[in-house]
Amino acid sequence: MICQSMNVWQRELSKWHGGKGIDEFASGTAGGARRSVPRPFSAHAILGFLFSLFCGLHVSFPMMGIERAKFASVSFPMGRFFPGTVSFPIFLFMLGSARCWWHFGAKQPRVFASSHAQLAGVESADLRMPGVSTQMNESYLCSAFPLDSERDHFIVGFEPVLSSRHIHHVIVYGCEMPGSEDKAWDCGEMASPRGRYSHSPVCASQPDIVYAWAHNAPELLLPDGVAFRVGGSSAVQFLVLQVHYMRAEENDTSGIRIIHTDRPQPRQAATLLLATDGRIGPKRKEQLEVACVVDESVVLHPFAFRVHTHRHGRKVGGWAVREDPKSGTDKWTLLGQRDPQLPQMFQLVANQSVTITQGDVLAARCSMENEEKREIKIGPTGEDEMCNFYLMYWTENGQTLEQNMCFSPGPPIYRWTKSAGLNHTPKGK
Repeated sequence: MICQSMNVWQRELSKWHGGKGIDEFASGTAGGARRSVPRPFSAHAILGFLFSLFCGLHVSFPMMGIERAKFASVSFPMGRFFPGTVSFPIFLFMLGSARCWWHFGAKQPRVFASSHAQLAGVESADLRMPGVSTQMNESYLCSAFPLDSERDHFIVGFEPVLSSRHIHHVIVYGCEMPGSEDKAWDCGEMASPRGRYSHSPVCASQPDIVYAWAHNAPELLLPDGVAFRVGGSSAVQFLVLQVHYMRAEENDTSGIRIIHTDRPQPRQAATLLLATDGRIGPKRKEQLEVACVVDESVVLHPFAFRVHTHRHGRKVGGWAVREDPKSGTDKWTLLGQRDPQLPQMFQLVANQSVTITQGDVLAARCSMENEEKREIKIGPTGEDEMCNFYLMYWTENGQTLEQNMCFSPGPPIYRWTKSAGLNHTPKGK
């Protein structure tokens, strides 16, 4: 898993393999250096509705002590937000038509919203920002969504639901506890001066990247039988939505629609991030490289990848590397390669039969071109750069990597051949 937030550029580069962090350029390591479907109304819903018509009851039902703003942050099937109290008949209607509940601690149940029409037994929930407003450019805001702690749920897809043109990226994190109990908070690397939101990390402890979106990417449906397990007995008890706003925004409710089921899936998914620090000199082309050994006894089946840079990125690729024990020659298998200026969608890995086992190396490289007269560093703003390669994988036994992060200090310090001892590396442009 990823650990608590810290600034990439403040990390001691000599200890990069032990660093951990969060964000689109989140940092850490996965090892060391080398060597929904609409449901018909239920009987409860119909009886509740008829009961409300017959009795004409409009008794105000309190929201069990939860703050109004927190309750309003979840959109309901009828597409509206309810205030701090709701009429008793409407409550009965929601109770009958909803199949899953979200919990904020032990205080407040929240329902999943309507569902996807093309997938039987699958529903959906909207994770949306609660009408946030930003006063500054380059703002990072988070909002938490508690999960059903009584029953496991399985996420099988993601769909962007965006209402702002100023969003740089959106990330869904899995947390044991969120970094704040506020309905929204500043979760950037550094607190914004004079900001209206309190500053806290994404998660109170170890966050785990579940999904990331940027650059007009479409929805993502996972392969049959593959899902992210959340809630219930899993370590993920909250989903935290992080939105990076490049420009000031008013009353934004953008987010991600989570497609889920309560039916157990045989293969458990996870997302691994390979990322670098580093800098690109003025008027220069540069290769930003990262590699980590998989040192855990887990067999990974990669199935999708996603790349992310800012405007200077030209190509990003990821590889699985296996060393021949006799000759010491490294065999490189391409997992995926893409132009980061295209929509930054998850797409299938190049070879679906590839497996990654203990001792293998995961590597990624970003080809950058700096046509400006200034030096460009890795950082959180649109004027900085990022080099990220996301890899979704599944496992058969439900055990995923404990460390889903691989990080390097990048150029001019880090190179595949000199720093990681890799050979027969792919040619870069």
